[in-house]
Amino acid sequence: MPDSASDPYDLAVIGAGPAGLNGAVTAAELGLSVALLDASPQTGGQFYRHPAPALGAARPEALHHDWRAFTTLRGRLERSDVQHLAGHHVWAITQEDDGPWVVHAATGADGTAEHPARVRARTVLLATGAYERQLPAPGWTLPGVVGAGGAQAMLKSGLVLPGRRIVVAGSGPLLLAVATSLAAAGARIPAVIEASGYRGYTRHPRALAANPRKLTEAAAHGAALLRHRIPLRTHSAVTEVHGTDRVAAVTVTRLDRDWRPVPGTARRITCDALAIGHGLVPQIELATALSCATRPTADGTIALALNGLQETSVRGIWAAGETGGVGGAQLAMVEGEMAGIAVAARLHGYRPPARRIRELCRRRDRMRAFAEAMAACHTPAAGWADWLTDDTEVCRCEEVTAGEIREAVTGLGARDARTVKLLTRAGMGWCQGRMCGTATACLAAAGGAVQPPAERRPFAVPVPLSALAAPDAPTGSRPDTTPAADD
Repeated sequence: MPDSASDPYDLAVIGAGPAGLNGAVTAAELGLSVALLDASPQTGGQFYRHPAPALGAARPEALHHDWRAFTTLRGRLERSDVQHLAGHHVWAITQEDDGPWVVHAATGADGTAEHPARVRARTVLLATGAYERQLPAPGWTLPGVVGAGGAQAMLKSGLVLPGRRIVVAGSGPLLLAVATSLAAAGARIPAVIEASGYRGYTRHPRALAANPRKLTEAAAHGAALLRHRIPLRTHSAVTEVHGTDRVAAVTVTRLDRDWRPVPGTARRITCDALAIGHGLVPQIELATALSCATRPTADGTIALALNGLQETSVRGIWAAGETGGVGGAQLAMVEGEMAGIAVAARLHGYRPPARRIRELCRRRDRMRAFAEAMAACHTPAAGWADWLTDDTEVCRCEEVTAGEIREAVTGLGARDARTVKLLTRAGMGWCQGRMCGTATACLAAAGGAVQPPAERRPFAVPVPLSALAAPDAPTGSRPDTTPAADD
């Protein structure tokens, strides 16, 4: 802990998932004062999301892979001096005249508590994770359509299913994990619909050979699909969702190599829910607001550009996990440890064992290579836009249709997502383009090269005016930095 409330922490970690947890406890164990901020009341992030104690789940580990790794991290956190600030929704990071960084957060379960927080720290570790990428289809706004990761989150945290007969669709290996976990919980899965295929992995033999654990996980998911009699349909997509009050069925269509629907191949599958997602997008708004450098990823998203010790282009700002490119929990934990060690070396002159650093670098580079191969294999191709009708809502928040976006491009001369946003309001709603950004950028490209939507925003999350108007929010390690239990 800092010596007084006015002294900054050595490190503020934003995000209590695998990367943030390992970064925080590693730094604390090396003698740093650490604040760990997270919007959730519990640690674990999205990957280790688990039921609240009040639900009385007897075996929460049954819904997770590698649960022991999380319980080990949680135990280290409990034994450490890390100040865990739950219910803190970080909306911006600023700097005090070349002095400490200031992390600004709204507090409470939904960020609307009366007392916002301001945490000062010499360094910051961004471990904010990622969010799902969605590609719209006619009918996708019907009740019963949820994100693939969202369906898994409902099960992990609330022990509930989005339906009883659930089609799982989209692209990426997350679909297999979602389908098997939903089936194990009692759902009927008529099919898993994968827009890409898996042959692309054979073009990356070194990455496969260096990551045998990934092959073991894939085999386990394949065995689970066979056990639950779940068919896997590759090079196919849900091109329409049917229903009135909620989902009643979906149309599944074969795709060509450019993801264009193949005429005459549509078939209808009855279901009462659709869990859909097309990969993950790094959540980097806090970093880009600080002008941290970024890099394009193999699947068309943008991630932070990091050096060999996980530091961004802005001195004093580190990042770990999905912010540097989506790669999974094991990679996130390795990068979190690397960042914690690097911060300790910078601030306290800690000399890490060379052997440990080499081991961490090898593991990180090996898993990062597989992550890049995975991203390349599941990159959406531009032809998916052919399944959009003009009345398909693309921006759900502002109710902007594909036809309106196409008119902005062909009739009004828009050539990028930002201009489309100004002309149609696509991306101006509550989610700030997280749901519609990819689709809007693709439609704006009109068949040309797609420019990923801009990720620079002044506020990373919605902020109540009371937080902006607060003259002196609680600072440092004062007790009122933590929300009250009833917030």
